[in-house]
Amino acid sequence: MAIKVIRVAEGKFSTLSHLYLNDIFQCYLLEDKIRKEKIAGKTCIPEGEYQLKLNTTGGMNLRYKKNYPDIHKGMIEICGIPNFSLVYFHVGNYIDNTNGCLLAGHYWTMVDGDYIVLQSGLAYRLVYPQLLAALEKKNNKLIIENKIQRS
Repeated sequence: MAIKVIRVAEGKFSTLSHLYLNDIFQCYLLEDKIRKEKIAGKTCIPEGEYQLKLNTTGGMNLRYKKNYPDIHKGMIEICGIPNFSLVYFHVGNYIDNTNGCLLAGHYWTMVDGDYIVLQSGLAYRLVYPQLLAALEKKNNKLIIENKIQRS
């Protein structure tokens, strides 16, 4: 299964992406702005190939176990980002919720020049089991590509 994040649009401080599994659109993603050098909590993940793993430690994991007891097995972490760790797929609506991570959204809108994703919990609940299944099958490669059309 191919797991891809395709970035499609930029706001003032935000980036809107699509998540694809096996070339099928799953949900929108919200990230921080694209910058040449990653700055903690202010910049999206650089383009490239990364590994996904299940992280079963930490406070965020405990919170998600409580909020999603029927599906949660651990946080899906994006590994191999130079000088960064604990970068996850998770819920949230606004750029301030990202902390450099990927936020799942069922749909999106733009407010004051920045993207927000909506119904994040629903999107997370739909995509998390699929990502978990991919990890269980040892399919843990994530490809991130910028395909933003600029005028």
